[in-house]
Amino acid sequence: MVAKVRGLASQKRVGHAGTLDPMAEGVLPVLLGRATRLADLIQLGHKTYLATAQLGASTDTDDAEGAVGQSAAVPALTPALIETAFDHFRGEILQRPPQYSALKVAGRRAYAVARAGGEVDLAPRPVSVYSLRLLGWTPPELTFEVTCSRGTYIRALARDIAVELGTLGHLSALVRTRVGPFGIADALTLDAVAANGLERALLPASCALPAAPTFSATADMALRLAHGQTLPAAGLCAESLWVYDPVGRLVCLATADATVLRSRLAL
Repeated sequence: MVAKVRGLASQKRVGHAGTLDPMAEGVLPVLLGRATRLADLIQLGHKTYLATAQLGASTDTDDAEGAVGQSAAVPALTPALIETAFDHFRGEILQRPPQYSALKVAGRRAYAVARAGGEVDLAPRPVSVYSLRLLGWTPPELTFEVTCSRGTYIRALARDIAVELGTLGHLSALVRTRVGPFGIADALTLDAVAANGLERALLPASCALPAAPTFSATADMALRLAHGQTLPAAGLCAESLWVYDPVGRLVCLATADATVLRSRLAL
């Protein structure tokens, strides 16, 4: 996707804010120019997914693209039993990442080690599940919506939910509907961007933190902030605020601690 946008934009400085697995679809924020500096900030936002888990069989990748491993009977489940299982995955949890993941093991990507037939031992990692909602149960398919933190593997969640329900399972479909402030209702396909022109698809960098206040700087203040200098800011307190110069150009994302104003990211 990044390579295709580079072609449309005729520039190399293009990045994204959040990898999607090959079989997944949905929201993928793509950043151009200096806005690529916002990638880590955007990825800190909550992510929401619509997921389908296929119960009764595991795969080596924990999703439908992998080879089927073991099979198991699916018990008679009710929404109440599923909700009880979901309770184990709400809040802060420890999650073991899939062996086919981009995490590094002794300097190599885990998926590369696994594809070469090696053993991958990934330690459980803390992640946060802010919301987990049952959408449907039509045996053997379980559909749910999850809002979670950065670093959460929905493949692993589907796998672990199946085990908690007394069977095996894997992720069979996944749509990411939100990344931070960016929702699927406003998303564009690459074909639509190509047809209508990239300029019409661009959003201002400030959309990355729409709730952050703004600060109007003088020309001298804007220049000093752009060069990494701090400014006195008695009484001004904000973790993040967008700073604009006198003609309305975005200078930086700044922070103020009631004493000084300093740039966090020059834009």
